[in-house]
Amino acid sequence: MDSTDLSRIFGNLLTQDYAPAWVAQVFVIVFAVLLFNFLIGLLLRRLETNVQRSANPWDDAFVHAVRRPLQILIWVVGILFAADIVASKSDAEIFKAIDPIRDISVIAILTWFLIRFVREFEKAFIRKRSMKGGSVDITTTNALVKLVNASVFITAALVMLQTLGFSISGILAFGGIGGIAVGFAAKDLLSNFFGGLMIYLDRPFKVGDWICSTDKEIEGTVEEIGWRQTRIRTFDKRPLYVPNSIFMNIIVENPSRMSHRRIYETIGIRYADIHAMGAIVQDVKNMLTQHEEIDKKQTMIVNFNQFSDSSVDFFVYTFTRTTNWIRFHEVKQDVLLKISEIIEKHHASIAYPTHELHFKDAVADTPLPKS
Repeated sequence: MDSTDLSRIFGNLLTQDYAPAWVAQVFVIVFAVLLFNFLIGLLLRRLETNVQRSANPWDDAFVHAVRRPLQILIWVVGILFAADIVASKSDAEIFKAIDPIRDISVIAILTWFLIRFVREFEKAFIRKRSMKGGSVDITTTNALVKLVNASVFITAALVMLQTLGFSISGILAFGGIGGIAVGFAAKDLLSNFFGGLMIYLDRPFKVGDWICSTDKEIEGTVEEIGWRQTRIRTFDKRPLYVPNSIFMNIIVENPSRMSHRRIYETIGIRYADIHAMGAIVQDVKNMLTQHEEIDKKQTMIVNFNQFSDSSVDFFVYTFTRTTNWIRFHEVKQDVLLKISEIIEKHHASIAYPTHELHFKDAVADTPLPKS
């Protein structure tokens, strides 16, 4: 049916005796839809202002999620109701699709609302927990949201098919048989899916963690964990997209979960200052014991270590309380500067590579050349 047929149908309707009655009904319905939509918009805006003061994330999510779907639903129901009035005055085939369109539209709008509600609840939950000073596991929250969204999509699709007259049991049976073929065809996709599932269940890392792997030269901060791939932001700010199946076959280190950071340095002094080695080592150990940023419960070693080519060496092995990368280097700098002051206090010097050349005085033993 084209636009010419529709023009002919409405032209015939307008020329009939009862045209003013049904036209008035359609006008009243459209006007009522406009008015009702306007009132609903005002009400929801007022509710939106009030629920922002509430500590409950459910009402925030509901008001934010329902606004647009509800207004679209009012328009769909109103327009289709007006179409029913027109259909009662015409035998055109196009009007037979009103009922299926209404059912599918209601299901689609309800699905849209549920998806928006889940997403808005996630945002409201994270926001309100952060305002209270609580911690939120973003990775677990995202995983639950994605599972709920997938369930809503699948349920909506099955209900739509049942509404259109398809047999769900037949579709499920076909899906069981076809799933095998799809599994072979989409092996990599399924591998990435189950890799993502293992990340959510085992939780070797989460969004915001710094991870690295020498197996695949992966290092950076996790920004997103999807069902197919994980996005990592490297330290030079480049995005790195890693298929989830990779993480099932490599060793991943998570420095973000370290309990302490280690200072491990070897320092050499001159051979001429070896007499001060014992006092220097003892003073360095005392300094570390009194340092506020050094954890005394962890292993602490300061000992004369070896005779090197140009120096006599002692090493410092200790752990800081902080795990923050920037703060750690500030603490390490302070420790090294204090070690330097201790060495100078004992009138010693930090060694650097030197070579001494000893010449034998052989001039007197060398015979003069004969003239």
